[in-house]
Amino acid sequence: MAEPYRSTPVFDEATLPAALRSDHSTKAGVWGVIRVLEGRLRLRYADPPAERILESGEAGLCLPQQVHSVEPLGAVKMRVDFYDTDPSRI
Repeated sequence: MAEPYRSTPVFDEATLPAALRSDHSTKAGVWGVIRVLEGRLRLRYADPPAERILESGEAGLCLPQQVHSVEPLGAVKMRVDFYDTDPSRI
């Protein structure tokens, strides 16, 4: 199984940075896995437009350079793990 090369701190609904709440993307060759540790989080993809509600214990995959944003749905704890290999293929 792939191991992340870096992870963010655990964020909650108060500490989740504005940059993650607005449209952003990872760099070329970087996959992001959003992990919801507690609560619920809306994950929006810009192109093609789509969204998922992630619940505690679920993860959402962001492909390299895929524009996305997140929105806490009440109390939440989450982090992002970054990979240099597609974590869904290992």
